[in-house]
Amino acid sequence: MSQTVTEFEVHDIRFPTSEQLDGSDAMNPDPDYSAAYVVMRATDGAEGHGFVFTIGRGNDVTAAAIEALRPYVVGRPAPRTAADLAALHYDLTHDSQLRWLGPEKGVMHMAAGAVVNAAWDLAAKRAGQPVWEFLASMSSEELVALVDFRYLTDALTRDEALAILRAAEPGRAERAANLRESGYPAYTTSPGWLGHSDEKLVKLAREAVADGFGQIKLKVGADLDDDVRRLKLARAAVGPSVRIAVDANQRWDVADAVRWMTALAPYEPHWIEEPTSPDDILGHAAVRAGQPVKVATGEHAANRVIFKQLLQAGAVDFVQIDAARVAGVNENIAILLLAAKYGVPVCPHAGGVGLCELVQHLAMFDYVAVSGSWEDRVIEYVDHLHEHFADPAVIASGRYVAPRAPGFSARMLPESIAAHRYPQGPVWQARRTTEEVNSWRGQETSRDCTRW
Repeated sequence: MSQTVTEFEVHDIRFPTSEQLDGSDAMNPDPDYSAAYVVMRATDGAEGHGFVFTIGRGNDVTAAAIEALRPYVVGRPAPRTAADLAALHYDLTHDSQLRWLGPEKGVMHMAAGAVVNAAWDLAAKRAGQPVWEFLASMSSEELVALVDFRYLTDALTRDEALAILRAAEPGRAERAANLRESGYPAYTTSPGWLGHSDEKLVKLAREAVADGFGQIKLKVGADLDDDVRRLKLARAAVGPSVRIAVDANQRWDVADAVRWMTALAPYEPHWIEEPTSPDDILGHAAVRAGQPVKVATGEHAANRVIFKQLLQAGAVDFVQIDAARVAGVNENIAILLLAAKYGVPVCPHAGGVGLCELVQHLAMFDYVAVSGSWEDRVIEYVDHLHEHFADPAVIASGRYVAPRAPGFSARMLPESIAAHRYPQGPVWQARRTTEEVNSWRGQETSRDCTRW
């Protein structure tokens, strides 16, 4: 019997990570990792879960944008096939009035991605497969039909994409088996938050190597002397064979990026991530040409067109997709195909709330059915907030273990949703009470000082 989507829930969920400075960097000093979270529920009770990652304020705006998509989902047949998922993606991204708000970028586009990803979660669960395997089981023709090729054909045609996928078909089963046995290479950012002391940086860097990671990442960009000192300490802690990437989180102008990275180059950073504005294609190309360190970007690239231009301009050495920035799985497939066409490795952005859980599926699909390689490819890993998910990402010996549970690994535990719902959840009520008490005490101290 055909099932219909009957319920559509949206939640504003936030975690007070700013209290420990988890996620702190030169551009984002005090993030509260958050998720504008959506659940679509079918007639038979089956659920699809998706979300947009934010860092606190504005999460309510993103949740409202997701809510605006309710009429496109409720009453619709629950998606099962590639054709269903392609049609939903098209409807959400081609509505002329909502598209005007971007077009195809910003909060509305991200909201569409949350709903698209929830639909993939639902469809993969119905198929009894994790999303990476669900995708890899589709024919090349079905995969190509998922992609919106508008604005791409000067760089990648439908026929070229089909040829890339068909070329990877013969080894799919072998690579899937290899993935289940060996996992997918990972690197960790946990040692490198800008709020960490030097001692904590060195301790966590050494622990990362002991845990099997062959690459770590440090945040940079606030102070050059500090960055030189921290990178020197990290290099001494991990030795010459471990890769150290650095991430400026869009902090610099082009000239600053060139100067900064020229100074850091003696310590052999593997890449500089987001050296300047994520929209500045020519700026990234200039940074790449102006200093010796390879360039990575993409986590804030708004859509497939930005990625197309980065690749056309020779502006990046590593493409960094994000599972919750563009319009979901469909648009990320387009980006994976573009990267394969240009021969540039994809090293996804993760961390945040649930991004590790989602993006592992996309990278694993890329390995099995698109690029056919994990050479120079790693998925970011950050060790926090995984305990809030029913099927959390698992790392073993510095590698992501291939998910086996059906779906997109996106379902957050009901108790975590209840506790961290903003602002009424008990975590935020307790924090509000503490802030009010501290504010009151500050006022009393001020009055005492005035009287004195």
